Amino acid sequence: MLRDMARIRAFEHEAVAAMRSGQAPGVVHPSIGQEGVAVGVCANLRRADRITSTHRGHGHAIAKGADARAMMLELHGRAGGSCGGKGGSMHIADFAVGMLGANGVVGAGIPIACGAAQAIRLRRAVRSAEAAARLAGGQRNREPAGAEEDDAIVACFFGDGAVNRGPFLEGMNWAALYRLPVLFVCEDNGFAAFTRNSAVTAGGGPAVRAEACGVPAIAVDGEDALAVDAVAAELVARIRGGAGPQFLHARCYRWEGHTGTDAAAYRPAEEAAAARDRDCIRRLAAALATAGVAAEEIAAIEAEAAEEMASHRAAAMAAPWPDPGAAFSDVQDAGAPA
Repeated sequence: MLRDMARIRAFEHEAVAAMRSGQAPGVVHPSIGQEGVAVGVCANLRRADRITSTHRGHGHAIAKGADARAMMLELHGRAGGSCGGKGGSMHIADFAVGMLGANGVVGAGIPIACGAAQAIRLRRAVRSAEAAARLAGGQRNREPAGAEEDDAIVACFFGDGAVNRGPFLEGMNWAALYRLPVLFVCEDNGFAAFTRNSAVTAGGGPAVRAEACGVPAIAVDGEDALAVDAVAAELVARIRGGAGPQFLHARCYRWEGHTGTDAAAYRPAEEAAAARDRDCIRRLAAALATAGVAAEEIAAIEAEAAEEMASHRAAAMAAPWPDPGAAFSDVQDAGAPA
């Protein structure tokens, strides 16, 4: 977990530096300070599980096992990027590890997660029906293709700002009504872009709204990776056991501004400083030190992460641009309008 958190932070430091230097086109939305949520949740997921993410999604992708080198190529718009250099920071996806994509539309990952969970249930029903038909016909049953996904789940990451958008209510209702295998993870960092969310959100907040739709919710300190891991393990086990959707409300803090160029002057300096003192990486490192892990080993993990991501950035700068003809690939042609 410490290694993954260190890799995420190192990646984002390089990504922000690349954006500020003009080397990486587009905008980067860093999640520095929130690494404990991504890693604590994804530590309990399998390869067959899916995740949906947000415009602040580098950490989720890396924690789920996405290729960090391909991600860096993507940020630089280069050939070999996760999406062929077409999507940039806000649209990282890696279907090979179940990362269904980041999304620049706030809250859009919620209905996408519900759709993916519905597909998992439908495929499981089809496999069950096919197995029953084989037995009824006297055929020897065999492990059907895709059976390893029968208890797959979807983890849906979104921020506190998403709870004020329509997709949140629609998604909670859909998931609860059909008892979909979704873990909703609200990364409550206190701000929706440049606005303190408490100033624009009525009622008891994200968890209360989820529970109003029949989705059980548990709150956790998102800056304590071990606490997130423990609660996520409990909720994932419930979902795999057929209990339906669950909601994890993780309170954390976004160290940087909304984007890599936002100075975040709208929040008190002492508030941001206090958050840095609660650094989730340092807290996990302290726990490891107490458990007997040598300081040198911890330092080596962080140094390796920094070296890896610096190498990926250098490789991205040296990589070729995509073939211009690739602009027309992955594009659906529905034909001329009638």
